[in-house]
Amino acid sequence: MTIHVSIKEAKNRLSELGRLVADGERVVVTNRGTPQFELVPAQKRGLDFEALRKWKEENGFPEVMVGPMSPDFDDPLPADFLITPQPPEFWDRKRT
Repeated sequence: MTIHVSIKEAKNRLSELGRLVADGERVVVTNRGTPQFELVPAQKRGLDFEALRKWKEENGFPEVMVGPMSPDFDDPLPADFLITPQPPEFWDRKRT
């Protein structure tokens, strides 16, 4: 059910309207009969891991998506790694 209230009425009944919104009601605030905004419940912050799991399941992704990893993956990089330019053939290769 949708409740339409004027701005003046919304100001006077804000606590009551807040409880209605929290209970799932839709509250539209109007100005001279024209909808201006809608009161909506606050959204949860942070990641919804249950929704992510459900989406992965529906779209055919495995539960764990970690592929093979090189044994030296987390070894320190050589000291000159960031200052050594790559050869031209490196930049011409196609990405896979």
